[in-house]
Amino acid sequence: MFYLKYRPKKISEIDNSSVRDVLRKVLESKNIPHALLFTGQKGTGKTSAARIFAKTVNCLNNKFKESSLSIEPCNQCSNCLSIDKSTSIDVLEIDAASNRGIEEIKNLIRKTAFLPMRARFRVFIIDEAHMITNEGFNALLKTLEEPPETAIFILATTNPEKIPTTIASRCVKINFGKAKKDDIILMLKRIAANEGLEFNEDFFTLIANSSENSFRDATKLFEELIIQKITKLEEVERFLGLKGKNNFRKLIEKNDIKAALSWIEQFAQEGGNFKNLIEQMLDELRLMLLAKKGLNRENEYQTSLTTEQIVSLIKLLMEAYQNLRISPIESLPLEIAIVEFYNIRK
Repeated sequence: MFYLKYRPKKISEIDNSSVRDVLRKVLESKNIPHALLFTGQKGTGKTSAARIFAKTVNCLNNKFKESSLSIEPCNQCSNCLSIDKSTSIDVLEIDAASNRGIEEIKNLIRKTAFLPMRARFRVFIIDEAHMITNEGFNALLKTLEEPPETAIFILATTNPEKIPTTIASRCVKINFGKAKKDDIILMLKRIAANEGLEFNEDFFTLIANSSENSFRDATKLFEELIIQKITKLEEVERFLGLKGKNNFRKLIEKNDIKAALSWIEQFAQEGGNFKNLIEQMLDELRLMLLAKKGLNRENEYQTSLTTEQIVSLIKLLMEAYQNLRISPIESLPLEIAIVEFYNIRK
């Protein structure tokens, strides 16, 4: 799988540019924090960054071993290789979704009392940390307040609001946020270059726009297209259910309700993806709204719709998006949104 094959293995390879810069500053500081909180949605690279952090502080051939001025892990020493293979006895990865109780946390805390066997630090990576029970958090709190010098905790979560304030306040927080489109495109280009593949910019842009701001989802989608030998832009649009989207937007702007509903019917018959379609429409409407206010001057987003009409359509499409998962007919939420928008304009 591309996502595993091209998972970043050193700091400079971290696809999220803002996280890459923050981690570099943290690792270049004089004092390494003993507790970190990685927050962000799925597929933004939290676990990969945690492993890179563990390798960096335990590498035998970099600044931390005074063997080099670089903070990058060498990815060749025994410590780096064992962490990459998940066989290091000094780096423990725990899924809090299935190890969330007080006994599991107490067992983890007992392990912090032991000195590292081969590394400089024992690193405890706790994924889905928000799943830990209140009793488990209470047991962990004292250890985070007075951590052993040789222990580092990295808590990763998609729901930071569920992490108790007492725990979060003891951690250095790094927000992974959503993957930026430009960062996703650079990652896809890196993978394509390594695979000996060439595509134009629009090909990567389409994938990035349909990835839900996730590096992992973008990589999986890219691999799926390659497996199915889908390489032409028109084929990608058809696969993503976006073919003819621009024509649909023009029909809405022209206020042609009959043609717009006919387009939706044909889109459904061709197996179009309504989730992707509405997401793309909302993103474009947002850019149109910015263009109306002078913040986006690209000709592509100039429109005859008024600001009020754009706002109304955004609200209707957001409601349609929420109703997609409960609708017995996939096209129905969008059809209702378009009819209601037509009535508003009328």
